[in-house]
Amino acid sequence: MNKQERRNKLIRKREESTLGGGSKRIESQHGKGKLTARERLEYLLDKGSFEEIGAFVKHRSNDFGLDKQHYLGDGVVTGYGTINGRLVYVFSQDFTVFGGSLSETHAEKICKIMDLSLKNGAPVIGLNDSGGARIQEGVVSLGGYADIFYRNTRASGVVPQISAIMGPCAGGAVYSPAITDFIMMVEDTSYMFVTGPNVVKTVTNEEVTSEELGGASVHSTKSGVAHFTAVNEITLLENLRNLLEYIPQNCEEHVPVLEYTLTDENRQVLADIVPENPNQPYDIREVITGVIDEDSFMEVHKDFAENIVVGFAKLAGRSIGIVANQPAFLAGVLDVKSSQKAARFVRFCDSFNIPLLVFEDVPGFLPGTDQEWNAIITNGAKLLYAFSEATVPRVTVITRKAYGGAYDVMNSKHIGADMNYAWPSAEIAVMGAKGAAEIIFRREIKSAENPESAWKEKEQEYADIFANPYRAAERGFVDEVILPEETRIKLIKAFKMLENKVDNLPKKKHGNIPL
Repeated sequence: MNKQERRNKLIRKREESTLGGGSKRIESQHGKGKLTARERLEYLLDKGSFEEIGAFVKHRSNDFGLDKQHYLGDGVVTGYGTINGRLVYVFSQDFTVFGGSLSETHAEKICKIMDLSLKNGAPVIGLNDSGGARIQEGVVSLGGYADIFYRNTRASGVVPQISAIMGPCAGGAVYSPAITDFIMMVEDTSYMFVTGPNVVKTVTNEEVTSEELGGASVHSTKSGVAHFTAVNEITLLENLRNLLEYIPQNCEEHVPVLEYTLTDENRQVLADIVPENPNQPYDIREVITGVIDEDSFMEVHKDFAENIVVGFAKLAGRSIGIVANQPAFLAGVLDVKSSQKAARFVRFCDSFNIPLLVFEDVPGFLPGTDQEWNAIITNGAKLLYAFSEATVPRVTVITRKAYGGAYDVMNSKHIGADMNYAWPSAEIAVMGAKGAAEIIFRREIKSAENPESAWKEKEQEYADIFANPYRAAERGFVDEVILPEETRIKLIKAFKMLENKVDNLPKKKHGNIPL
């Protein structure tokens, strides 16, 4: 074979490796509004930056007719590229090749780029579109999944891991995304479930569709498995690019701080958000947007556990993570789901050096048998543990209520917060004035000529003493009582002051978070 023949052979193989399972099958995907595996990478990565690894890999199995079906790449496109100029490692599963099923070599390709990601300290992104393990390969394909899970776990907290579910993700395939930091799903075209509708019907006799069982809507509102959803694949990939703007390359780096020149940082809009009536709701997102840089809030888990709001933002060009009680939903109480949601987010931010800002307006934990039977004790403790463990700069702003144990949990001074501010509207107490007065002054109220009037009088007495931030400020539990319009400048200065914070945990293998 001469030089030109060798060149021609390489060109033919490259062309073959880009065809997937065949153009007709790719066209059928387009009919569903889905992109091909390679098109997804083109939209995700900077133009011309993708470098493929393992394009000529083929599976090694010869059972059940596989010896007659060989496709270059074996159903997954792997490699590296850049997003906004920053290195990332990627794999994109190709549903047109054996339904995107995972084989031994398919898994080896994914493991190779995960190993490179860990060695070079850059995020790894998986574009998942797979029916699960390749049945014809038996235990070999299952071993391939385990190899991936092991690497997911080793990389957790070292490099960011993001999973985009672009189609079906079933059986063992779901556990790799579950270990990663963020999961994104496409509405109507992506699904995640351990067992599909047919198995569910056989075992439990339930009639359920794929969408009802594990669609984007279900996982973004009920289970909390999905952190983000998008109306189509292109929007999802744009959101993924945007997400990377808020997070560093690895656990040893920080997110680059954008240039910002201080001007008049007072925000008068904040002065009128909290209502005079302490029982009247308001949207905490108005407080968030009034404090942060314009149009910089990227909310995580938006439709799940809506009584708490979490997400990324920029403050004077600095990336921060925000955790905020939401008085507009269930009065902002903490419950099982909101505690899980916030704890997970806090731990991610702490893993990757992203400072935490907490807006607190919490009347306590949600009471009831449902909460107790679903372990509000251990789930609430997850959030407490996450904040207590976090060593990044941590600042809290109490906007209104800070009652009971929830006051402690929401990044209080007592569990290691660096700076705690309170607005004049803040109420820091064991419980609300009405309930407290009923307990403390029960005998006086009962023996009074007019119990109702006596109750109101004692309620006011308790409120005058405790329904304000000054008792806590006297003790040093609140560093400063500030006007709402001053909040932005106070926070900018606080995070600037804390940027070189060092806080080491006691030496240990790892803690035992109450899972």
